[in-house]
Amino acid sequence: MIPMPKNLPQPQLTRNTEIVLQKRYLRKDLEGNIQETPRDLFWRVASAIAGQEANYKRSSRKAEELARDFYDLMTSWKFLPNSPTLMNAGTDLGQLSACFVLPVGDSIEEIFDAVKHAAMIHKSGGGTGFSFSRLRPGKSRVGSTGGVASGPVSFLRIFNTATEQIKQGGTRRGANMGILRVDHPDILEFIRAKEKEGEFNNFNLSVGLTEAFMLAVEKDEGYDLLMPNTGEVKDRLRARDVFDLLVQKAWQSGDPGIVFLDRINRDNPTPKQGEIESTNPCGEQPLLPYEACNLGSINLALFHVPGHSDEADRAEKGIDWQELRRVIHLSVRFLDNVIDASRFPLERIERTVRANRKIGLGVMGFADLLYELGLPYDSEQGIALAERVMGFIQEEGHKASAMLAKERGAFPAHAESVYAGLKKGPYRNATVTTIAPTGTLSIIAGCSSGVEPLFALCFTRNILDGERLVEVNRHFEEALAEAGIAGHEIMESVLATGSIQGMDFLPAKLREVFVTAMDIAPIWHLRMQAAFQRHTDNAVSKTVNLPNTATEQDIYDIYWAAYQEGCKGVTVYRDGCKSVQVLATGEGQKKLDGDAAPAPRYVSSVRKRPDTVQGFTQKVQTGLGAMYLTVNEVDGEPFEVFATIGKSGRSITAKAEAIGRLVSLALRSGVHVRDVVGQIKGIGGEHPVFRGKGLLLSIPDAIAWVLEKRYLQNERAVGDVEALEGRRCPECGEALVFQEGCLICTACGFSRCG
Repeated sequence: MIPMPKNLPQPQLTRNTEIVLQKRYLRKDLEGNIQETPRDLFWRVASAIAGQEANYKRSSRKAEELARDFYDLMTSWKFLPNSPTLMNAGTDLGQLSACFVLPVGDSIEEIFDAVKHAAMIHKSGGGTGFSFSRLRPGKSRVGSTGGVASGPVSFLRIFNTATEQIKQGGTRRGANMGILRVDHPDILEFIRAKEKEGEFNNFNLSVGLTEAFMLAVEKDEGYDLLMPNTGEVKDRLRARDVFDLLVQKAWQSGDPGIVFLDRINRDNPTPKQGEIESTNPCGEQPLLPYEACNLGSINLALFHVPGHSDEADRAEKGIDWQELRRVIHLSVRFLDNVIDASRFPLERIERTVRANRKIGLGVMGFADLLYELGLPYDSEQGIALAERVMGFIQEEGHKASAMLAKERGAFPAHAESVYAGLKKGPYRNATVTTIAPTGTLSIIAGCSSGVEPLFALCFTRNILDGERLVEVNRHFEEALAEAGIAGHEIMESVLATGSIQGMDFLPAKLREVFVTAMDIAPIWHLRMQAAFQRHTDNAVSKTVNLPNTATEQDIYDIYWAAYQEGCKGVTVYRDGCKSVQVLATGEGQKKLDGDAAPAPRYVSSVRKRPDTVQGFTQKVQTGLGAMYLTVNEVDGEPFEVFATIGKSGRSITAKAEAIGRLVSLALRSGVHVRDVVGQIKGIGGEHPVFRGKGLLLSIPDAIAWVLEKRYLQNERAVGDVEALEGRRCPECGEALVFQEGCLICTACGFSRCG
């Protein structure tokens, strides 16, 4: 490790950055005690990556000087690498890549090898993608044993269960992508795989669409389902029926998404090594079997040059292109060095990675840049800015890769790649650009995530256990001040919705520029994704957000537009779809299919109270006095609670009684105790008190403490899964949002996908 300079400055941290680094990135001992400072972390990463320069005698940079440049690059928040690099660079683990794809062959040995290899990758902090298209369909005959094949969905369940047991990098479960070709005989079962909420909770699912299928949809023709092991025709389906089912399931739950396999493989830089069958968990990184990629993102918000009011040249003169060029070249060198510094979990993965040397340089802070420039996200100017910025990054990124090739040589598989014989290049890296999710990284950098619009202009962030802080987008605050508007007077309304679109008293220009994800028509989400895709080697992680009122036709139009606009895939998410989905079988399914009138909106299912119940009473000391909580049970499960504190007639007594009645109503209506705890745990009050190693913040928090201690001690892992299914963050309890193809908590930085 390169010695740390004595004058190395401390990184300037916001409180949010400090909390996220402490919770997720700073090294800890076996007891969980933090063993490094933020400065230590960033120097550890900078020195480990810069140290790889010693491998190249013709390098134009000295390792010691480069380490300082890398340190400044990261601590200025202009660039950050993917999480495994921040966590593991300079450590014994040394696994620095985020994205992996593993093959799933059509034999028991190959299937369970893939399960084992996925577990190794998850343990080291990576996410995995799989194609299950090689597996024979269910009920087909297995020649070697005379048995019957289980089919892809059956084995998908095994992969999901295995993932449940492995925590990613020792901190969270791994994430997966599962893909099945649309011409596989089990495609209908795969499309319906997530009809029941909670099924395959560790997987994003996507259907691999072919251009032959899309042409059949357009012409309203049938298409063949093919046996993967023989290529023979197994069945034939009407393409539009399958496409309509895809749309219907995406409307109901957001799953499965779609990827365009032929388009992905047209951009495969090394086709002689085989077809690309799958992507990483969020869909932005198509990879060959046994291939990995490391990613990093440039914070576009930090390249704004203020003072240009003329809208005609604001985008051009309002960006420091020279500094952006410097950062692009330095970031490409950083990511190429990461390949050399990384220790891969499988020797075969290492061979593939070092042969192709794929990297994925992307962006974050794009929505902030639009705010700074005064350009609406959903506008032709916004689309043009995306094209201009990403086109510049693509061009300069490839120039940087070509310069590295002169120093270090082209990637070893270059001679057999699509670049062989072309005037451009040779390149050091088979791919250079990717638009990846940046949920946690963008919190560290203090910017908007990836190329997504902001989800809310104002929200509540969980910064410490039980302590919450109202956070307002700083560009919005500045714009209000410039307009002479007192921000504090409208902030409560903004906090309630996250948006200002209903506030007609605000200037129209302000409302045009400061749009959020749910303010933007779905087609503009899609057009923005397509604009970035046109200048990206790999793919773009982006969610097309739709309001709850969106129709299946809306999703049909988005899917078709994604195909026409040149996207490599698309993920849609209709607001609230998970929580309102009704599931049924038999006659109930006919109702869902429209053969009967819709069910009533509200259905009472409160269980009657037995004449005799048994329970217990526990005394809990709160900041407002001693509370006596009585919990009565039926069949060993909590059925009703009574909370008593203080003397009758006091306001606090009435509040405690009301909370007890509402909790009882939830329990008697079939709500699981873990969901009750998830709702009321952590609610703050004005008089918190210490209890054991933690704080009891309020009466509802004290009730949650009793219920959790009594009923949930052995259900921690299950509780995490249930929290995710309920769209609550399993770490802080705040609402999760769906963006960049993943569930993300904007309050504490939790990300379902790494």
